[in-house]
Amino acid sequence: MSSRTATLIGLTAILMWSLLSVMTVATGTIPAFQLAAMTFAIGGVVGLLTWIGRPEALKALRQPTVAWIVGVGGLFGYHALYFLALRFAPPAEAGLLNYLWPLLIVLFSAFLPGERLAAHHVIGAALGLVGTVLLFVGNGASFAAGQIPGLIAAFVAAFVWATYSVLSRRLKGVPTDAVAGFCLATAVLAALMHLALESTVWPQISLQWLAIIGLGVGPVGAAFFTWDIGMKRGDIRVLGAASYATPLLSTAFLILAGFANASANIALAALLIAGGGLVAAKDMFRLRR
Repeated sequence: MSSRTATLIGLTAILMWSLLSVMTVATGTIPAFQLAAMTFAIGGVVGLLTWIGRPEALKALRQPTVAWIVGVGGLFGYHALYFLALRFAPPAEAGLLNYLWPLLIVLFSAFLPGERLAAHHVIGAALGLVGTVLLFVGNGASFAAGQIPGLIAAFVAAFVWATYSVLSRRLKGVPTDAVAGFCLATAVLAALMHLALESTVWPQISLQWLAIIGLGVGPVGAAFFTWDIGMKRGDIRVLGAASYATPLLSTAFLILAGFANASANIALAALLIAGGGLVAAKDMFRLRR
């Protein structure tokens, strides 16, 4: 597989993730852990289907403990927080707070061996912070008490995903097939949390079932596999820079679906967050000579 092909495959993950918010909201009032269990089970099955005719793929599950901790911890931790955020906070604001993760990936990766934090990293982080603050100011600087936990969950989720992504880059020897195992393990953990903390709520209409299936096949399924291929075999600079388009696309899909209202504040906040990410990732645009 060429680098160009792998990069194009990785870009599909960004498009699928931009649909995560609108599809999650479309699932209705299904508890967060129940939704995670259902969608990750579907995502894991999607991965297992790619093993058909490849019995050697089973060996991908034989990974060091640290690989399982990073893989399952990142997937379970991030999505549990993200689904909780969308249950208790306005979807557009929660989505934009969550989509600080591209910027955080740039900042965190700057502290890896051989990297350094430059001025444009700081400027990019500042722009992202201004965009985040604008969300609160634009909403009158106050939220209902029941929404605050959701906003906090969205913010923490961004840190979890950024940490998972940076650590994954240090585990390049883990094959993409192992992601199926991570998804299934995450589904089991989510199911246990659901049984312990939540009451089961089944979808009431066909649209909710379709949204759940769509989540499992796409944003909570295939996207992890295509992203893994892109990160390990494609142009990481292009994929990193392109990921900053996710909050803009995500908010646009929410507005088009009627789950959020268009406003100048949301648009400006999205541009500042995405713009901050692009400034912080300017190194990714430099062509190799």
